[in-house]
Amino acid sequence: MSVPNSGSAAPPPPVWDAHPAAPALVTYGGFWIRLVAYIIDSVLLSFVGAVIGGVFGGAMAIGGGNGDSISMGGGILGLVIAWLYFALMESSERGATVGKMALGLRVVTDKGERLSFMNATGRYFAKILSALILCIGFIMIAFTDRKRGLHDMIANTLVIKTR
Repeated sequence: MSVPNSGSAAPPPPVWDAHPAAPALVTYGGFWIRLVAYIIDSVLLSFVGAVIGGVFGGAMAIGGGNGDSISMGGGILGLVIAWLYFALMESSERGATVGKMALGLRVVTDKGERLSFMNATGRYFAKILSALILCIGFIMIAFTDRKRGLHDMIANTLVIKTR
């Protein structure tokens, strides 16, 4: 026995893994929000550097090291710590440093994928070039269409907002 079609058929069940018909609008992290994220990261790295520098500086002073070798070693150690911090954090699953996470930013490739450690390393050292040219590489963030600095262009990366 069949029921006549009365036009009041039950709606289909919801699809929980559905994606919107249109791609989500991506918003990019602009100059000011990225500057605040960098300040947060700089404060964190300064604290870590002060603790490590105090420990190693005290040990070298007790051991009789001269000031030049302590200064040179501290500079190299600071560079290595900053490089590893930025490269490891930006290539992690979260794709962001502590400052970027606090502000809802994430670093991705220009295809929206997670950065590899090598790509994050290249991006970090490209920041040195952005700074050497009177910080114009950073100022570019305010004026480019996808809010990319010179270091982002070199490393083919984007900084996107996640919230």
